[in-house]
Amino acid sequence: METVGTARRWWALGALVVSVLVVGLDGTIVNVALPTLARELGAGNEQLLWIGGGYLLTFSVAMLPVGRIGDRLGHKRVLTAGVALFGAASLTGALTGSAAGVIAVRTAMGLGAAMIMPVSMALLTRIFPKEEVPRAVAVWTAAAALGMPAGPVIGGWLLNHFWWGSVFLFNAPVAAAALLAGALLLPADGPRDRTRTAPFDLLGTVLGTVGTTALVYGTILVPTDGWAAPAVLGPLAAAAVLLAVFVRQQRRAAEPLLDLALFADRRFSWGTLTAVFGNFTIMGILFVVPQYLEAVQGYDALGTGLRVLPLIGGLMASAALSEALVPRIGARVVVPTGLLLLAAGVLLGAQAAPDSGYGSTALWLAVVGTGFGLAVVPATSLVMAALPEAATGVGTSVLEALQQVGGVLGVAGLGSLLGAGYLARIDTDALPAPAAATARDSIAGAAGVAEHLHDPALLASAQEAFVHGMGWVLTASGAVALAAALLAAVFLPRREAGLPADGPEGNGGPGDDLVRAAARSDRT
Repeated sequence: METVGTARRWWALGALVVSVLVVGLDGTIVNVALPTLARELGAGNEQLLWIGGGYLLTFSVAMLPVGRIGDRLGHKRVLTAGVALFGAASLTGALTGSAAGVIAVRTAMGLGAAMIMPVSMALLTRIFPKEEVPRAVAVWTAAAALGMPAGPVIGGWLLNHFWWGSVFLFNAPVAAAALLAGALLLPADGPRDRTRTAPFDLLGTVLGTVGTTALVYGTILVPTDGWAAPAVLGPLAAAAVLLAVFVRQQRRAAEPLLDLALFADRRFSWGTLTAVFGNFTIMGILFVVPQYLEAVQGYDALGTGLRVLPLIGGLMASAALSEALVPRIGARVVVPTGLLLLAAGVLLGAQAAPDSGYGSTALWLAVVGTGFGLAVVPATSLVMAALPEAATGVGTSVLEALQQVGGVLGVAGLGSLLGAGYLARIDTDALPAPAAATARDSIAGAAGVAEHLHDPALLASAQEAFVHGMGWVLTASGAVALAAALLAAVFLPRREAGLPADGPEGNGGPGDDLVRAAARSDRT
């Protein structure tokens, strides 16, 4: 493999960091604006879910074909196009004036993000020699994850000083900087690969796209319609059929979007699963915490963002720590430890009350950030170490797609728990029917009704109901993290990320070559 010079490759990593940082920021910068969007645009719970869900839908659906396109046409070309689309959509978002317009813009931004994330990760193996890839992955993962908690800080400052559209406008100069840095620092793509004789897998693209769309669409409707609603069951049933057909078709495709042989390597399969569990948990947390801090604790947008900083501190410290720990004690110890810390943090947060002081919130957020970094950074390095050089785009797209689907399930499934817990406790019996409906729709709606009617009892009831629902969300997240810790402790390979391994147990040894060969033989 050809890599770039020592000094230039770290500058090139900086260009990739800027690209993924803007995606990470946008994933959560809008979260802190949800209460503002509810007030300014009249967005209800369903629309608020789709503002996040529309982004995650296209992000998840486009990931698999983008990885294969990057392997064929060039990763830098696809990355550049994705950053340009992301920046243009952000500019449009700053100018729209309706909740429906915000949803449409977020959907386009999700497509741009899908073109950025997997190919930027795939570029790491072109830029760095094998022995430096784990360190580069740690920096890349920390940057991508940093955007999640940093988004509320930046979003809060913007909302305190400007109008709500500034959370979109902010992305435009960052995207421009990423385009310039990429053009100057990233290695040029070689000529398009003319040696591939198999046509692009259009059938797999259609099956995977429609199946994933049905899965994500049905899941997003769960919080508002319930699991038993036909609008939910229909798409989920269609997704099950389409994705089963997709997997079967991929086993026979000459150049599949989803290389099933990758899952024979335990580094890839269990590293990916760990990352999915971690993303599921963190997305649920970042959906409820900004609303808790603002609507229940009473902080403004900037104060809310600043109070998520302990999550950043824990994440950054543990990302650096994991790089030192994995070579000494192994990912099989570090990753489960991180997941246990993640579980401990969210279960501590589940004990929160409406009058809890910020000190306890800061503590459990710091524990969550530390656990997330210790778990996800080594897991990602394991995945990267398992990827064949000729198909890095395919492998990274699988990792990112599954993580995003996990994020969708986290936001939608945990969002339904939040809604159920909220409705179970809020008292609207004394309100007129229209006011009661508004109060039951969201805590922002209840706060507006309480202010209009000068009803402090309604506000107190809504805040207690929201905290009750948040407790359900965090308890479920903790259970997921505990299950992931157990699975990681049992199934992760014993060898360290990035190092060669022996044996037929999916650790990258000769036995895996036989498994891959057997899997590929099904396609002929």
